[in-house]
Amino acid sequence: MLNEFKIFVAKGNVLDLAVGVIIGAAFGKITTSLVEDILNPILGLVIGGVNFENLKVVLKEAVGEEPEVAIMYGNFIQTIIQFLLVALVIFFIVRFANRIKASESVEVTK
Repeated sequence: MLNEFKIFVAKGNVLDLAVGVIIGAAFGKITTSLVEDILNPILGLVIGGVNFENLKVVLKEAVGEEPEVAIMYGNFIQTIIQFLLVALVIFFIVRFANRIKASESVEVTK
């Protein structure tokens, strides 16, 4: 069993997957920072500084130590907007990479 595990780990697929996961996590941090630190403030300025995160429907008010019970629909809206921005950024990056790859393949065939 140990020998089989060594063979499994030594295969290129496992190493490629590990590198892909690490690079993907780093790319996710870059994309998240781009959306949260650059695009969100610009979007907030364009829509008049509206912050959706604080919008909620309170189902039960806070009483003493007991916190309120609320539906945080504003946070949901904010998350959807962030998802759409991340998807847009990834779309443009993939589109740019595909154009570079296409131009390289044209140069190679010449």
